[in-house]
Amino acid sequence: MRPVYLDNNATTRVDPAVVEAMLPFFTEQFGNPSSIHSFGASVGQNVKKARQQLQQLLGAEHDHEIIYTASGTEADNTAILSALESMPGRDEIITSAVEHPAVLALCQHLEKIGRAKVHYIGVDSLGRLDLEAYRAALTDKVALVTFMWANNETGTIFPVEALAELAKEVGALFHTDAVQAVGKAPIVLKGSAIDMLSLSGHKLHAPKGIGALYVKRGSRFKPLLRGGHQERGRRAGTENTPGIIGLGKAAELAIAHMAEEQTRVKELRDRLESAILQRVPNCFVNGDPRERLPNTTNIAFEYVEGEAILLHLTRQGIAASSGSACTSGSLEPSHVMRAMNVPFTAAHGSIRFSLSRDNVPEDIDQVIDALPKILENLRELSPFWAGANKGPTEFKPVYA
Repeated sequence: MRPVYLDNNATTRVDPAVVEAMLPFFTEQFGNPSSIHSFGASVGQNVKKARQQLQQLLGAEHDHEIIYTASGTEADNTAILSALESMPGRDEIITSAVEHPAVLALCQHLEKIGRAKVHYIGVDSLGRLDLEAYRAALTDKVALVTFMWANNETGTIFPVEALAELAKEVGALFHTDAVQAVGKAPIVLKGSAIDMLSLSGHKLHAPKGIGALYVKRGSRFKPLLRGGHQERGRRAGTENTPGIIGLGKAAELAIAHMAEEQTRVKELRDRLESAILQRVPNCFVNGDPRERLPNTTNIAFEYVEGEAILLHLTRQGIAASSGSACTSGSLEPSHVMRAMNVPFTAAHGSIRFSLSRDNVPEDIDQVIDALPKILENLRELSPFWAGANKGPTEFKPVYA
C-alpha cells in the first residue's frame, strides 16, 4: 500500500530543488547577509535574488515591498498591529468569521484588552462573504480590513481586490492572509488596492519557519520586531538565509507550475470529488464550487464523525484532515462549518482533501477505492444512521 498525502493545505513536501538550493547556505555560504565583507556580501546578493523571485510570484512592483518573517502567523500579526499603531484615531478592524486563527485569535485578544473594536463579517452556506454587512461596517473609524484570500478549510476564494477597493473609500488599510492562495492562484499586486499580504513558505513546497509580508510601497507601517536594521528596519533579527533562499526557489517553481495547478491538479481534485459524491450517499461539498482553490475539496459526510473517518483512512495510508477539533473533551465542528451553518449531523463529518503537484492519478484511485467502504462500516455503527433519511441530503448548497 503506497502512502497517499492529501493534506497539502496543512503543509507541503519541500521540493528537492528547494532543498538543493538551500544546502550551500548551511555550510559554504554561511555568512551574515548584513555583513559588508565577502562572506556576507555574497549571501546578501542571493537574498536579493530570492526577494526578486518572490516579488515575481506576487506580481509586486518592487522587491523591497517584501519583508521576510518566520511564519504566516507572524506576518498576519505584524500587519494587524502595524495598522492599529500607524492609523491614529482609528480603532476598528473588519475581518470575517471564517479567518484562520492567526487572525481571529489576535483580533479576539485585542477586543478583550479594549484595544480595538472588531467587526466579524459572516458568510453564507457556500462560505461567501456577506458584502452588505461588510459595506455597513466600513466607516472612518476602521484602521484595517483583513480578509483571507482563500479559506484554508473549504478553498473558497474571496474577491479581495474588490474588497480592498471598498476599504480605500473610507481610508482604511487592507490586508489579506494569502497563505493558502500563494502558489495556487495567480496574484498580481501591482496596481491593486491591497496594502499588505501574508504568506508562508511551507504551504508552497518551501521549508517551515519562513514566511513573508508584502507591504505596498508608501503604505503606513510600524515594525513588530525591533532591535536591528534588517529588512530595511522593518523586521529585526538576523535573516534566516537558508529559508529565504528556499522560499525564493519555491516561488520560482510555483510560477513554472501555476498552469499545472489550474489544470492537472484541478482535474485530479474534480475526479476525486465526483467519484465520492457518486459512490457515497448522504454527502455534499462545503464551500463555493466555482470560486475556490483548484486543489481543495471539503466534503461533509452525514451521520459520522470526521475523526473516525480520518483514523480509518490513516490505517490505509491516506492522509487528509478534518475541520473538527477536540476541545475540552468534546468534539466541536470547526468555526468555518459553524459560520456556514452546515447542519450539525454533517459538520462533524467534514473532511478536507487538499492536493498538490506531487499527487498522481493512483493516489485518487486509492482514496476512491477505500472511502466508500469506510463510510459504510462507520455508519453501521452510528446511532444516527439507522433512523436517517438515506436519500439526498436536505441541506443542498448550490452545486454545479
